[in-house]
Amino acid sequence: MLVQPTPLCNLDCRYCYLPSRGLARVMSHEVADAVAETVAAWSEHHPVTVLWHGGEPLTAGVSRLRALLDRFPAGREHLVRHAVQTNASLIDEAWCRLFTERRISVSVSVDGPGPGSARLDRGGRDATDRALRGVGLLKEHGIAFGAIAVVADPSSRKAAELHRWFAALGCRVLGVNLVERKGVNAWTVRDDENVAEFWATLAARGRADRRMSLRDVEHAWRYVRAELAGVTGRWADQPVDPLPMVTWDGQVVALSPDLAGFSSARHGPFTVGDVRESGLAGCLARAEETPWVAEALDGVGSCRAACDLFAYCRGGQAANKYFETGRLDATETRFCRNGRKLLMEGLLRDAERVAGEARD
Repeated sequence: MLVQPTPLCNLDCRYCYLPSRGLARVMSHEVADAVAETVAAWSEHHPVTVLWHGGEPLTAGVSRLRALLDRFPAGREHLVRHAVQTNASLIDEAWCRLFTERRISVSVSVDGPGPGSARLDRGGRDATDRALRGVGLLKEHGIAFGAIAVVADPSSRKAAELHRWFAALGCRVLGVNLVERKGVNAWTVRDDENVAEFWATLAARGRADRRMSLRDVEHAWRYVRAELAGVTGRWADQPVDPLPMVTWDGQVVALSPDLAGFSSARHGPFTVGDVRESGLAGCLARAEETPWVAEALDGVGSCRAACDLFAYCRGGQAANKYFETGRLDATETRFCRNGRKLLMEGLLRDAERVAGEARD
């Protein structure tokens, strides 16, 4: 599950979709306690990971985030783990001590070598060097880290550059998000050929240099292996993951965390309740009765009926459907093409090239 300790971010990335990233508010202990109650109950049955996501979580400050972490149990029958997604620009010795003491998994948002990136501070200055200083401190403290890179200009050359740079940086696992039309960002990638070649080259680089895991490529290959083994039906039949997000003010967003903070004229706010009033479990139990969730689930059903890759993508992301089409029950989106269908095309191209080299 995801928890937003604050909507505030100290950066102003060109592609950011969040409308409230200038809002300096921090989650109360009351909200954290309500979330922690359900997390404790879940930990009786399975491990739970709480991902602190923003805004930029570190703008809350070390002492305030530590106090929020203190509200959560260590776990009952199973562990409760914590993770943070951060732009790394605020990491210092105190943050590294907290990450180490609490065994917090760290993933860094950074897009590759600067300058010229879209990751800017509020003065319009490139923030890559500050992120790299933070990464350097993580490495000094022996803290393993992953990364998520946003790519606006996918190409074969870009894939090779990114893989080389992140592997040399010491990144443990790399996820790639192609720029999406979402929230207040209307910019997206529309170049099927370059997108497919980007994924093909990234897959090839991953085969040749195994220092770093590739989140998206490895997920796609797991699907391919399941397809070859004839077991993807089991994937398709699994219940839809509610993937809850609790915002700083206690609102619970189901299915698609990227809808947090948004509303529509037809549905109102994209929330299924206030965690302080109904508890997290209570909000999720009633989620399907909420009209916008019902519409989103209809969209998942339409994807199931229409798409051969349903077991792979599981119906896509409701946020992308809404921001691209104005509805939650749509099927294919640009996000779906770029991050799923063209990724699969890229893997097939890479596999065909490997087979051709073997024949030669």
